[in-house]
Amino acid sequence: MRSPRTDAGRLLVVLVLASAVTVFTATVPLLRDWFDLRVYYGTVDSWMHHGGRIYDYQVPGTTYGFTYPPFAAFVMLPMAVLGLHTAVAVALLLNLLALAAALRMLTGRAWRRHGWYGCALAVCALALFEPLRDTFSFGQVNVLLLALVLADGWLLATGRGRWAGVGIGLAAAVKLTPAVFIGLLLVARRWRAAAVATAVAAAATALAAQVDPDASRFYWTEALWDTTRVGRLDYISNQSLQGILARLGVLDRAVWATLVLAVLAVWVLRSRRAVAAGDWQAAFALTGLTACLVSPITWVHHLVWLLPSFVVLVRSGHPRIAGALYAVLCSSVVWLWFDDSSGVDGFVGGNTYAWITLGLLLWLPVGQSRGARDPFARRATTSAPAQRPAAPGTAQVRSQPRRSAAATGRAIGTLVEAADGSVVGAADDSAVEPACGTAVEPACGVGRGASSDPTGSTRSAAANPQSSSSRASSYTAKPPPP
Repeated sequence: MRSPRTDAGRLLVVLVLASAVTVFTATVPLLRDWFDLRVYYGTVDSWMHHGGRIYDYQVPGTTYGFTYPPFAAFVMLPMAVLGLHTAVAVALLLNLLALAAALRMLTGRAWRRHGWYGCALAVCALALFEPLRDTFSFGQVNVLLLALVLADGWLLATGRGRWAGVGIGLAAAVKLTPAVFIGLLLVARRWRAAAVATAVAAAATALAAQVDPDASRFYWTEALWDTTRVGRLDYISNQSLQGILARLGVLDRAVWATLVLAVLAVWVLRSRRAVAAGDWQAAFALTGLTACLVSPITWVHHLVWLLPSFVVLVRSGHPRIAGALYAVLCSSVVWLWFDDSSGVDGFVGGNTYAWITLGLLLWLPVGQSRGARDPFARRATTSAPAQRPAAPGTAQVRSQPRRSAAATGRAIGTLVEAADGSVVGAADDSAVEPACGTAVEPACGVGRGASSDPTGSTRSAAANPQSSSSRASSYTAKPPPP
């Protein structure tokens, strides 16, 4: 089956795929009713208008409250002058803009080669990706942080290294997980960028401490170390090393620390190899994978950090592997073990996303980006001398989109295989080499037998799953019991 050659045929494909995506999202995944955004909004509203304390607020009818560093609450202060519905709309807009920026930095200019058709197929595929679905439905900030981190890669790629590190520093001040990228800068001996990131994170933290000293003291001395404030470690959505151990009943922190050190050792070795080969894209991807594994709690929506890994797979000539793994991460398969993750099947299936993350850390191709075109190098301030233009015949061949041989995901594969540039790949230690596009392939979902907890909580599953027509407002109208 070939990709349609006429606009009418392409439009039909897009409409069919959009309908399938709509049916899937309406029946398989649970809608989260902006739950995390309501945590942010209620915290800021209580803090600003009712004299409450940041870490005392809980969403009515639940045990959930604010769990980020105080600087995150400071950044969210503008919500104090907005209504909840306006805040939801603004959050959606910001997430969409951040996602567009992240994809632009990951794929370079490749998206232009496919116009509206490729963009429409990409949107359908991205709508299926469970980490993105949950990020938007919760009203989470993960995509914003991803864009901040990738922006530093863009600065390095375009010769604007003077400001590199600001994005990573801000992201680390909002949530601690992106601080691992400071470690990458140290491993890569980007001393200035590492110093900038550290200084920005420290300054933001100090600013928050100045605004609310009591909240800062409580967070850094108590709340940070109390994982029960976030949720239960053995909850199925926790796809980290700690989550695997918790579901096995292994509570010894020494075991977890040993595994974390082993993962960090692999990350250092592979990141150094990537940097030595000038493959900064792979180095950034490996760091995102490591952050997800070593964090005590990595909810499914945190796995947006895996997106750069799919770009690396496609760029290195493995689009089918990328598509298969992407399809699994679209399927909601881990929720089949929501009620009981015991046994061999629970160990394998209930930790599927964690196994994918670990497998990518171990086997993600590195050092294979030198042959890729660098869409940013031409605009770098320290660019090489101009080369003579290619012959007309060559230019015509390069501009033609390639076709994927996949069946149901064939049209989306067109965008995947044609993408050929990224912000996080570099030809040398002073510039970042772009890589090729995003790996996107639609997949059929796997239905869950029970409703999932909105934020990874300690609550048990409901007796009967919520219907797709009622779940969007169920948490607001009648929050689940603690």
